[in-house]
Amino acid sequence: MSRRGAGLILLGFLSMPALGAEPAPLQAPELVNRMSQAVRTTNYDGVFIYRHESQTDSMRLIHRGTSGAEQERLISLTGIPREVIRNGDTVTCIYPEDQAVMVAKTKPRSYVVQLPESTESYAKNYLFTLAGEDRVAGRDTWVVSIRPLDVYRYGYQMWIDKESFLPLKTELRSRSGTAIEEVMFTQIKVLPEIPEEQLQPGIAGQGFTWFHAAAAEERGPAIGGKWRVTWMPEGFRISHHERQSLVASGDPVDHLVYTDGVASVSVFVERMHDAAPQVGPRRIGGISAFGKLEQGHQITAVGEVPPATVQRMANSVVSD
Repeated sequence: MSRRGAGLILLGFLSMPALGAEPAPLQAPELVNRMSQAVRTTNYDGVFIYRHESQTDSMRLIHRGTSGAEQERLISLTGIPREVIRNGDTVTCIYPEDQAVMVAKTKPRSYVVQLPESTESYAKNYLFTLAGEDRVAGRDTWVVSIRPLDVYRYGYQMWIDKESFLPLKTELRSRSGTAIEEVMFTQIKVLPEIPEEQLQPGIAGQGFTWFHAAAAEERGPAIGGKWRVTWMPEGFRISHHERQSLVASGDPVDHLVYTDGVASVSVFVERMHDAAPQVGPRRIGGISAFGKLEQGHQITAVGEVPPATVQRMANSVVSD
């Protein structure tokens, strides 16, 4: 057989529809809700790649969700060595190259997908549709598209495992549908149990410098007055307002979080001293940031939203 003939046969095989394909048992919003539950409650061990801009990182994620509080261990497989251990709301970041360990309390969130709170609460701002079927890491998936209905949010495409409902691949997409960043499992095992030793750090951290972030004071007094955001996209609301202390200096910083149930934007307010101010836009992958000075304070808005969103929100911050 000629090489061209073999190529045509292969092309035909790859373009054939899946035999015996069945309609999705759930609608797109229901699949996303099942995915959100599975990410938190399933035991799994997998390797995924994270692509953004021209960079690709490989990581291993071990997750236990069936023994009370969620536990996770994230290990970098490429680039600078590092590990992240999460036990409930306590996160420990280990940086062997810097011989440093940082421990902080934080709101639990997935490392592989932005988890919606409830699809019912933001139907006015996103359109959920089933976009077909595909295979990722050798497993069959449903493909769900989450498209924003205005210019102030990004969209998402999610490949949800048919058996476990885990997100095997996610893409953050611009309004035009271009992928801005991607997380994709290349291998994954769903397990009945995760041994305790697999959730322990592989680096002892002896002799390292340990930094403990002070616990936030929920809805504590604002610095120099009550800071608030006067403009935000439709559907956004304040999720929480806490006062934190910077690890290095101990200086207080107000942290306000706004969300529409899918995307979120953090606004930080800290009093300026001698450090150079951070003014203007910045962007890393799907994360946009904008900084400005206001009444002797550094205002910074950061979120997985388009640059125009964080800029407009930062410029709307006022102190009563």
